Amino acid sequence: MYTEKVIAEFTNPQNVGEIADADGVGEVGSPACGDIMRIYLKIEGDRIADVRFRTFGCGAAIASSSMATRMILGMSLAEAWAVSNADVVEALGGLPPAKVHCSVLARDAIRAAINDCRTRRGLEPWEVRSSGCSRGAGCDSHPENG
Repeated sequence: MYTEKVIAEFTNPQNVGEIADADGVGEVGSPACGDIMRIYLKIEGDRIADVRFRTFGCGAAIASSSMATRMILGMSLAEAWAVSNADVVEALGGLPPAKVHCSVLARDAIRAAINDCRTRRGLEPWEVRSSGCSRGAGCDSHPENG
């Protein structure tokens, strides 16, 4: 079953829409379930001044999108990059195991939008590193390096 927070985010999602002059747009999808998530970022300096989303998918996908955008608003790009799918799940009060992939899509859409922004600015995209990190488990990126 869904938590009250998931139901609230699904029935009254925040930050829905598009940003016409977005500084970065990230789109990801899951062929297995058909969820498609697009996140739009407006950046001022190095901070997320506005964020919007369009999601085609189930209630958990919409709730994950809404919560993720609420979480990253006002963050620096590095802080937003560091938001994990577990952070999204925790903020939602949990997701059923079969729906955790929706939180992964939210994380991946944020990262895709950040990398799109970096590319538009002539910077190298940040890479996800799955091994060899000296910072311990869960550290899969080093945005402060570039």
